[in-house]
Amino acid sequence: MVMETATKVGAGRHDARTNREAYQEDGAIKLESLLDKELLQKCLDCFNWSVEHPGPLAHFTYKGTRHEHYVDNLNPDAVEMYHDLVSAPVFGEVLSDVLGTKHVWYFAEEIFLRKGGKAGRSPWHQDTSYLPVGGWQWANLWISFDNLPKKNALEIVRGSHNGPLFDGTDFKDPDNPTSPLHGGSWRRLPDIERERAADPQSWDIVSFPIKPGDVLMLHSHSLHGGAPVDEETPDRRTLVLRFFGDDGCFQPLGVEDKFKFLGPELFAAAFQGLKPGEPLRSPLFKQIR
Repeated sequence: MVMETATKVGAGRHDARTNREAYQEDGAIKLESLLDKELLQKCLDCFNWSVEHPGPLAHFTYKGTRHEHYVDNLNPDAVEMYHDLVSAPVFGEVLSDVLGTKHVWYFAEEIFLRKGGKAGRSPWHQDTSYLPVGGWQWANLWISFDNLPKKNALEIVRGSHNGPLFDGTDFKDPDNPTSPLHGGSWRRLPDIERERAADPQSWDIVSFPIKPGDVLMLHSHSLHGGAPVDEETPDRRTLVLRFFGDDGCFQPLGVEDKFKFLGPELFAAAFQGLKPGEPLRSPLFKQIR
């Protein structure tokens, strides 16, 4: 169940919270030094392979503008490689603990590459406006291979994972970041950057400085967006691994072509035939715990 309004400044927070408590309340936590040197290198090897072997959804977001950056996800040729990566016990252990789930499944990967210190921020959005999934036990593990101060890291609206589902952005015009993806009866995205510019306290934003080996764990339903890179932090190489727990299920988007945002047929087929609320148990989604 979700609340009726997105979280703004004033969300309750407490000291000495467990990771599970902080995640349940804020929707994002930093897992410091979660990845040892060997596993971090394995993650980087997978990232580099993905850059060198584009999948059918690989593209430059905002191509030709100051915000241009490279994105790829749901690469069918990468499934086996990433299944091997997420078999490392640390992933299942931390996700089971934080999500409070007995079982954990891996969903899919996404990579982001920003270079040259000139790429602007990516717009605020929720992953759940693009994927026909439901349940609360979802998490993105956001892994950077570069040292990032807070001003260049991912930002999350604190507590928004417990708030409403907004329409997605269509990622077409960086100057119109709330341009509707679905339209119709979908609730339009708030223009968070415009509101922050007018009042820096208007939204309760959480972000963390990140060093290689740290992992940012954020809820897939949270409102989040990537801060820009600059001359001090010119590059940002990011691997995102998505997971779900026992209550992960199929939830139609309610648009005419409910699979139009899933890309390759391999991934769309994992949802075919499912009724709303049925669990996701396709072999494509590797069970890691």
